[in-house]
Amino acid sequence: MEKQPNNPLHGRTLEAILNDLVDFYGWPALGLKIKIKCFNENPSVKSSLKFLRKTDWARTKVEELWIRTFR
Repeated sequence: MEKQPNNPLHGRTLEAILNDLVDFYGWPALGLKIKIKCFNENPSVKSSLKFLRKTDWARTKVEELWIRTFR
């Protein structure tokens, strides 16, 4: 397995990243920070993961917010 010492996301799943953000901000604040429908209308981890796995720009925004929040 290749080590990535400069990658703060290395070893973290998208689900873990999303759960960290939801626990820290809550859905309402997360929906304000990243304006994605799945964060603002009947949000759930399952529906959000489905969307984020298909939508690169949205996943990038979530990953960038996680890095800014938890680094």
